Amino acid sequence: MKRIEIRPGYSISQVIKGGWHLAGGHGKIDETKALEDMREFVKAGITTFDCADIYTGVEELIGKFRHKYQDEFRAGDLPPIQIHTKYVPDYAALATLKKEDTEKIINRSLKRLKVEQLDLVQFAWWDYQFPGYIDTALHLSELQKSGKIRYIGITNFDTQRIQELIDAGVKITTNQVQYSLLDRRVESDMTALAEKYNIPYLCYGSVAGGFLSDRYLGAPDPTQPHENRSLTKYRLIIDEFGGYDLFQELLQTLRIIADKYHVDIAEIACQYILQKPMVAAAIVGARNSKHLNSLKKLDGFSLDDNDLKAIANITSQSKGPHGPFYELERDKTGKHGAIMKYNLNET
Repeated sequence: MKRIEIRPGYSISQVIKGGWHLAGGHGKIDETKALEDMREFVKAGITTFDCADIYTGVEELIGKFRHKYQDEFRAGDLPPIQIHTKYVPDYAALATLKKEDTEKIINRSLKRLKVEQLDLVQFAWWDYQFPGYIDTALHLSELQKSGKIRYIGITNFDTQRIQELIDAGVKITTNQVQYSLLDRRVESDMTALAEKYNIPYLCYGSVAGGFLSDRYLGAPDPTQPHENRSLTKYRLIIDEFGGYDLFQELLQTLRIIADKYHVDIAEIACQYILQKPMVAAAIVGARNSKHLNSLKKLDGFSLDDNDLKAIANITSQSKGPHGPFYELERDKTGKHGAIMKYNLNET
């Protein structure tokens, strides 16, 4: 699997194994099988893992994986892994958040993951009406200086607030964003900032929770309730994009391109994002190792100008989504914000 050096001496796999689907609310997890699957991904070169303090049980699961196969890691039979976690303070805590609260969560992540230093902590903030995001990011910087954190990233910040963090002296290494054929909000003004400060994107939602796949080509519009919150979330994005009919036109175009390269629609959707400026990696929520063969194909082809023009013929008809990045999801009264869970660090 292709690797991307995002900072000198620190490289990641261009496909990152996501962890959201392993959290509570996405179906029962077979822990033994999940650990075996992690090993298969690492053997295949997908050595970078994405998790979060609020993904119930996922940090612990990755910690168990490191412990179970520690002898293979020491012997070099498995390559080193990179673990990207997040710090997502609860909405209810934003008004009163203190440095001690931040350090408590970081220490908990260290313990769960069974490491002495976190490779990357991606910081999120639910509501800008609470101004503490700059102070909290600076608290993370202090923990970085103390050795508990190697790199600081951000996730779901808009361009204005990223600039504020930079101006305050926070050294931002990466920016995790929702970026797909259906949602290109980052292209409005964020990519220019990313290029200026060398802050690469780690992209989630590149296959829109599975909607950008052969499974939905020609399929009727799925009805509520959806199987999980991820599908609910991305079905709303399809509405913003222009509706289910335009979405089907996009899938038809992607299928033609996929036939050309002997791959699936999902691989075309991922490759499209991987070829975008400032994109370092796509985070893929593959549930198990049977998806590996498909992911490996991403190394074997690139989309050419004709492919991109065919895709643009469809995406140019899209209605949205528009506005500052993550603004829709930040509105608790709107349909996007209504499905979010804002206080998952509560004990």
